[in-house]
Amino acid sequence: MDATTESANGPLDGVRVIDLSTVVMGPYAAQILGDLGADVIKIESPSDTVRSGRYRTTPGMTPLNLNVNRNKRSVSLNLKDEADRERALALLGTADVLITNMRPGALTRLGLTYADLAERHPGLVYAHAQGFRGDSDRAGHAAYDETVQASSGLVDVAHRALGRPVYLPTIIGDKVAALTIVYSVLAALVHRDRTGGGQYIEVPMTDTLLAFNLVEHLSGHVYEPTEGSTGFPLSMKRGHRAVSTADGLACIVPYSPQNYRDFFAAAGRPDLAEDPRVAGPSIEDADVDPLMELVARCAGGLTTGEWEEICAKHSIPMAPVLELDHAADDPYVRDGHLLDLVEHPSEGPIRSIGIPVRYSATPGSVRRLAPLPGQHTDEVFDELAAKLR
Repeated sequence: MDATTESANGPLDGVRVIDLSTVVMGPYAAQILGDLGADVIKIESPSDTVRSGRYRTTPGMTPLNLNVNRNKRSVSLNLKDEADRERALALLGTADVLITNMRPGALTRLGLTYADLAERHPGLVYAHAQGFRGDSDRAGHAAYDETVQASSGLVDVAHRALGRPVYLPTIIGDKVAALTIVYSVLAALVHRDRTGGGQYIEVPMTDTLLAFNLVEHLSGHVYEPTEGSTGFPLSMKRGHRAVSTADGLACIVPYSPQNYRDFFAAAGRPDLAEDPRVAGPSIEDADVDPLMELVARCAGGLTTGEWEEICAKHSIPMAPVLELDHAADDPYVRDGHLLDLVEHPSEGPIRSIGIPVRYSATPGSVRRLAPLPGQHTDEVFDELAAKLR
């Protein structure tokens, strides 16, 4: 996409973010801010779980690390060491934003709470993410994505829809909280630009995922007294699933009676196109499951490509199921540069996940691939010393 750029480094060029977080939630949020142009400095302890596991060439350069720590400079500090802690405090004096998911007790022991920093750095935007609200009886409890899915009602939804209390097979709590950190930080930066004052932002994962989950699933419990159950009706249907075509899998989701009529006609079933259940202005709730079962039975008569063409012609919601093992070869992914092959300085050829948002004037960019642990310690502190001279 052609763009007229006002800044080669993105809309957050000139903003400095200190990433004092581990695992996925905080690092992913900081990476997004880095993709948008911020100068992100990651303070790494001697060990970080995101660097544990399989690697190809260099210990610590795991797939997960490569996916959440690009566009950052890495500084290695042991915050339990007094000298290193003072170095971290000096670095924080140059920051616009701090992101951390350390537990409150650890922050207190290290003298890194918002109260500790606010007087010295009144313009600091301090984003603290944790599993539960700081004023709740669960404050400080260990939180992982599975516990957050459970405490936000997501496991209950899965149990009712699928018959098993399964966890969604993606770390949705971490990633939704990361996106929440990003928009919260951006709003706080706007406020600071207007007033000059920073502030403390608390992002509890459970509260964030509960709010996310209830948008559609609060359903009849929006009202008092309640009118019906919780749970978005369509999502709770047995037939709400992808279907098998002649050569693969596809999402085919007729929503309107006309969608159903057009689908059944294309499938060579004019009898179903004239079915009374799809003749009216809307589909009755009790008819959705049997109609979706009929869609599943008819889908196998044509290939995924044939269904894509037919559904596009008739505005029937449809998408081929992307197989992750072949994602890099998918035309939509390839043409959008959503999974490009790049050369990492230490790891060689790797696939880099694209930036999904496009700006016409200040596009984001991948300026640095994920660094080695502590790779930029000397560089960052040499810059700091020069600035303080």
